[in-house]
Amino acid sequence: MQEMAKTQFRSFGIKVPTDWRQPQGNVAARQYSEAFSAQERAVPPLPMPPALFLAASSNKYHTDTQKKLSDQFTAYIDGICGAICSAWSQWQRAATLVGVSINAMTASGGQVVGPPWMPLIMASAPMSSPMEVKYSTAIALAIDTGWTAYQASIKVPGLPWYPAFAAFPAPVAPPTPNVPVPVAALAQVTAPISKSALMMSMIANFGDPTALHQRELFDSIADAFEKCFQTWQTTTQVTNVMGTGPVPSFAPPLVPAGPVLGGVGIMAPGGFT
Repeated sequence: MQEMAKTQFRSFGIKVPTDWRQPQGNVAARQYSEAFSAQERAVPPLPMPPALFLAASSNKYHTDTQKKLSDQFTAYIDGICGAICSAWSQWQRAATLVGVSINAMTASGGQVVGPPWMPLIMASAPMSSPMEVKYSTAIALAIDTGWTAYQASIKVPGLPWYPAFAAFPAPVAPPTPNVPVPVAALAQVTAPISKSALMMSMIANFGDPTALHQRELFDSIADAFEKCFQTWQTTTQVTNVMGTGPVPSFAPPLVPAGPVLGGVGIMAPGGFT
């Protein structure tokens, strides 16, 4: 996620100092030339990558600004992305899927329950300055709000999770794990954690349109989160949803097996693997 966010940030090609223009006209150009030594006017800027910003010129003061801002933003992006990924991992270990309805082999409904993200993110987010606290709070709140809405939308859309329950030879089917499927197979509404939704939420939470490079930073974090989420959807499996339920028609020897009806499924924490 860190590298995705930094790659996105570089794509904006931000030059620093912002709005600087080479002096025009003979007098202005001569004054600029005389204000700095030849060595100060010819300092090689940092390449991009690894730099996140472009130097407006080879003037030492411009290349110094490029290095300072690149170092600051690189450290912040690494820190906030690390905090988000740590929170994601903690959520995944703690989250459960409960209240799944089972009829025969088919599972449907259910609800995902997991801890809120904001305190998990803020536990390790960069907060070494008041501005970092403000940025981290805006990002953490946006992701927490978006993920809470996304999580509430997740349902099992009638999947054949329990083949043995179509005709089970007992009065009650014992706890049985579901057939694993990727998270992408579940019904879900992802709009709350889309790049555009997260970015606009971060900007609103931050509440300072005059802050330099905030839109690019929020865009980069939201873009990286969305890309990681799309990968997570397809690579994370829904496992160990333990299903059980009665077999009302079981009546041996005339009816030696029957379908589970009115069964339930519950996942213990750790089932998203």
